[in-house]
Amino acid sequence: MNEAITIETHVRAPLVKVWSDFTSPEAVKVWNAASDDWHTTETRNDVRTGGTFFSRMEAKDGSDGFDFAGTYDEVIEHERIAYTMEDGRKVTVTFTPDETGVRVVETFDPESENPREMQQAGWQAILDNFKKYVEAN
Repeated sequence: MNEAITIETHVRAPLVKVWSDFTSPEAVKVWNAASDDWHTTETRNDVRTGGTFFSRMEAKDGSDGFDFAGTYDEVIEHERIAYTMEDGRKVTVTFTPDETGVRVVETFDPESENPREMQQAGWQAILDNFKKYVEAN
């Protein structure tokens, strides 16, 4: 399998808010899109080790859509989330507070259908949307 891809952002907000907005199904439905022509129509999230998550992402024009789901391998509240997607790929998200906010770093195994650069750009766009959402609310 290809080497993992890492993306990151720095969110200017308290750790408790960053964690809550990252894990709350209501918040995820708002920020979980790589571009304005996509949106998340459904989200379920049981944020605990052994818990599962599900999001349905769709093009706003109805032309395409996919499910994003998996199981949490490790959840350390306000610190780390590790999960396995349904296709077996692994993802780790860390939350590191500092004096001005929280550094969020996601590392994920790439899939084989799309170029690495496209995957990195797509995941980064979603993380950038997350940052905008948290800082605006």
